[in-house]
Amino acid sequence: MRSCIRIPRILLPREGFENWAVIACDQFTSDRAYWQRVEERVGTAPSTLRFILPEVYLGEDDEARIHEIHENMYAALESTVMEKLLRGAILTVRSTPAGTRRGVIAALDLEEYTYEWGVKSPIRASEAVVPARLPARVAVRRGAPLEFPHAMVFFKDRKDKLLKELMHEDLELLYDFELMEGGGRVRGYFLPEGLAESVVKDMHSRFSPSFAVADGNHSVAAAKAYWEEIKAGLSEKEQKNHPARFTLVELVNLYDASILFHPIHRLVKEVETEAFCDYFMRSVKCRREGNVLIPALPAGAEGVQRTDELCEAFIKQNGGSVDYIHGEKELAALAGEDRVGIRLSPLDKDDFFRVLAGGKTLPKKTFSLGEAREKRYYLEGREISYD
Repeated sequence: MRSCIRIPRILLPREGFENWAVIACDQFTSDRAYWQRVEERVGTAPSTLRFILPEVYLGEDDEARIHEIHENMYAALESTVMEKLLRGAILTVRSTPAGTRRGVIAALDLEEYTYEWGVKSPIRASEAVVPARLPARVAVRRGAPLEFPHAMVFFKDRKDKLLKELMHEDLELLYDFELMEGGGRVRGYFLPEGLAESVVKDMHSRFSPSFAVADGNHSVAAAKAYWEEIKAGLSEKEQKNHPARFTLVELVNLYDASILFHPIHRLVKEVETEAFCDYFMRSVKCRREGNVLIPALPAGAEGVQRTDELCEAFIKQNGGSVDYIHGEKELAALAGEDRVGIRLSPLDKDDFFRVLAGGKTLPKKTFSLGEAREKRYYLEGREISYD
């Protein structure tokens, strides 16, 4: 069986992990205060905050921000801020409110990945990719010498033995620290190349797909889009090992006890609240709590699709926009004035790979892995350019 995974050489900061690690750019998209606190905390310290474009700022001088990101990456490469490890993977152990989550940091082969509907592949997107969300992410990657992942990719180990057994190995501890803003604690252990190769080989499945992007679908899709740009100008020999062909991810077992599917709620903004609530509740039976609607819809894909159809139809006629919110408390806090929240139900974990068989995907933003603060933080990096 051909491997879908490449064992990379990973970049880590030499020190200052607490300020270096910053949460995924697609979190807290309606909460500027969160990102302002992060900015104040980091100050002038080396940080991955300088390598990302938080989506809360999208549309605000994006070109200048992206140019600055590229400059910051080159400056970091030319300094002594980071060190490059020997070829290998990293076993991560992350404490979250849901429990202890284990994963392996390695690189996906983008030639084995697709997000196209109906196309079978060993690695596929789990949710529909929204083309409008790709340009900014591709622009960040285009011209960047580095990548830092926030994508999590599922494999299947029903008995949950593979990563647990690694905890009995005598592994080098690379980092152990508290993540900022209540993100929990994370430890990282080095997996030498030989051991890493053996581990990822056992992650492959006889059934398609072997791997599915669980979180960070648009980041992986953007990496694929950028690779297609680069690939067009390369010979077959050059394509084989070009660094942009691969993207760093965290590989996590779907059946890890800490993996809990949470719904991604909808926040309908810039609408007349009573008009929207009346419209939605005439179409779907709902319970209402203030400006939050709790519809009586099936969990997972069917309920998400129906909700999105109703929101899109209302907005088309009356104006407004939709944001995607992680967490019931966050949704309730944001609903009000000209905003209505729609609280959805979680996907059943056992349905995950079954739904994806045959090249299918779930509707966009169907589920979230944990609450917002449990998301991956940017920490490990990798070079994606020969520059």
